Amino acid sequence: MSAVTGEAARRRTFAVISHPDAGKSTMTEALALHASAITQAGAVHGKAGRRGVTSDWMEMERARGISITSAALRFDYRDHVFNLVDTPGHADFSEDTYRVLAAVDCAVMLLDAAKGMEPQTMKLFEVCRHRRIPVITFVNKWDRPGQEPLELLDEIEERTGLRPTPVTWPIGAAGNFHGVVDRLEDRIVRYTRTPGGATKALETELTPEQAAAELGDDWARAGEEADLLAAIGAEHDQKAFEAHESTPVLFGAALSNFGVARLLDVLVDLAPAPAPRLDVEAAARPLDAPFSGLVFKVQANMDPAHRDRIAFVRVCSGRFERGMVLTHAATGRPFATKYAQSVFGQERATIDEAYPGDVVGLVNATALRPGDTLYEGRPVEFPPIPSFAPEHFAVARSRSTAKAKQFRRGIDQLDGEGVIQVLRSDLRGDQAPVLAAVGPMQFEVVQHRLATEFGAEIVLDRLDYTLALRTDAESAEVLRRQRGAEVLTRSRDQALLAVFTDQWRMRSIQREHEGLTLEPLIAGQGLPGPSA
Repeated sequence: MSAVTGEAARRRTFAVISHPDAGKSTMTEALALHASAITQAGAVHGKAGRRGVTSDWMEMERARGISITSAALRFDYRDHVFNLVDTPGHADFSEDTYRVLAAVDCAVMLLDAAKGMEPQTMKLFEVCRHRRIPVITFVNKWDRPGQEPLELLDEIEERTGLRPTPVTWPIGAAGNFHGVVDRLEDRIVRYTRTPGGATKALETELTPEQAAAELGDDWARAGEEADLLAAIGAEHDQKAFEAHESTPVLFGAALSNFGVARLLDVLVDLAPAPAPRLDVEAAARPLDAPFSGLVFKVQANMDPAHRDRIAFVRVCSGRFERGMVLTHAATGRPFATKYAQSVFGQERATIDEAYPGDVVGLVNATALRPGDTLYEGRPVEFPPIPSFAPEHFAVARSRSTAKAKQFRRGIDQLDGEGVIQVLRSDLRGDQAPVLAAVGPMQFEVVQHRLATEFGAEIVLDRLDYTLALRTDAESAEVLRRQRGAEVLTRSRDQALLAVFTDQWRMRSIQREHEGLTLEPLIAGQGLPGPSA
């Protein structure tokens, strides 16, 4: 085994996916807490003036209590290097989450014990299915009233098609959580809450006799259900898990830090290490080949004091060394990596080296966009990350003509980051670009960031379009003459997009003009955009 493949075997790169309010940011904090990456969880609930979640840095995120952007958290645990790529949970930011999932080897699907499989969870799961990403399921909030555990297993299997194989089984119904039966390690663990959940929960291993004496009927029921699981063959199978046929299931409560340490152990023991990635020619890039990396996220102004722009790069092969000069596949130009960092919320640390699976933040990466490839030596390019089909459209104008320059610079930057899709036409001009979004909250982010980061307040005029399809120059000539339709050029890739008021109008135009080129974008190809 080469030094590179040996280091890659120690990496675990994963994302947590969930419906909003299932506890994703809290779980992110709890994982980092248990790995000793932080000393106190950022989300200390129940106290006035509580700290904001460490991984949520944008002002809007703190105000709303949601994750809008994604952050890459790196920490060590059991001689392994974890790269936890935090993702937006809100449905309006599905496109950002899709990009993040291009960079991971495994996903933790977080379920609310009371609500089970919620709509956004299913959409994100479909991305994992499409990318064949193995999924570990964590049933969260078991310290609150919820569903029966066996009913949750049935729902997981019915909705996802994956066979659930519980690694841990709860002792006590939801809302009366004592601990778990660890089915893989054949042990019984009781949890004791610490004040506010700000530090690691206390864990005590019990014998069956102690469990019977201390936990009574709850232990008896858990034992019976564990026997039933064994009888029906609900046992972990590593090959089935890696083939996206089954999902290990754990029960816990991230806010109380119950079951979080076991999840970390499961990630070490079961989650796959980085594997060779397919390039655009469907050839697998060996892990020990010269360096290559995929840009999956670009974010500017994470630190208002620095006003810089960071490109998050997933290392796909080779050894990264700070200062090395790489080639930008899209342009063929050299790219210097003098400023390479790991980013934890607003905290940063310099990275001198990285290996497959690691996430490196390259500072002042103005030329890079999500989906770009960087490489050393023999040219390689990974498949681009496609854009979702937008369903919301608005014309953006600067409130002040004196701020026109700041307005254009801000729009171009947010377009480059992938915050919004920017569409232009000769008819509307550069002073009135059309912003296209998967969800309307993206418009709020654009307004907020343009005002706070560029000093350019904008006015948004909503358009009636709800559907976008790819077209070509020949069809565009016909479509431009139609009522209820418009053809716009997407700035980031110069693709021609035909937008329509609704499906009925699009089909009516198709009937009148046969042979038009109208190709669905990603949301119309069986993948989880809002129109899917």
